[in-house]
Amino acid sequence: MKKIKISPSILSADFSRLGNEIKRLEEGGADLIHVDVMDGHFVPNLTIGPPVIKALKKNCSIKFDVHLMISPVHKYIDAYSEAGADIITIHPEATDDLSASISKIKNLKKKVGVSLNPESKVSLIKDYLDRVDLVLIMSVNPGFGGQKFMPKVLDKIKELKIIQENQKIDFDIEIDGGINFENAKEAIKAGANILVSGTTIFKSNNGDIKKNISLLKSL
Repeated sequence: MKKIKISPSILSADFSRLGNEIKRLEEGGADLIHVDVMDGHFVPNLTIGPPVIKALKKNCSIKFDVHLMISPVHKYIDAYSEAGADIITIHPEATDDLSASISKIKNLKKKVGVSLNPESKVSLIKDYLDRVDLVLIMSVNPGFGGQKFMPKVLDKIKELKIIQENQKIDFDIEIDGGINFENAKEAIKAGANILVSGTTIFKSNNGDIKKNISLLKSL
């Protein structure tokens, strides 16, 4: 079984002191920094762009796990790569040619992720799983933090684990959306090895980030 990694979502951080918040995550034992990029088109919200990521990355040694919820995504891959994204995750519905977008990310020497919304089927990405480093399963509808976890998506994680075993391929399985100390256990049991969490990490136990990350890692 893979070691459980924690990728805190800065969507739940204090945006007035974002650099300091990332430093707290780094010191608290985070394995990755999860950056949600939204365009107000593919999802109903707007967040940060390449200049902010570039500024934050300068003083951070942890890899940036950048989730692009933008459409059309292909033409923006270069900008996020240059800004400092280490993992670039895209949605199959957001590109006209998923194969070309995967190749573009790989050619930029970045890790490539594909993401499935709660209603998106594994069949959308099945033919590309031998070319990706990560599959991100959304356990809420993307666009806003603080939503309730959808347990039905765990079946997709189990399906991915079967594909991994049958085809003898390896990729990380990440889950994002409403993750807390209770449902994280279910996600890990299903086969997820990277947990994205915002509210739980920044708000639980009076905001003790180090304790919250440690608790999630020990489930």
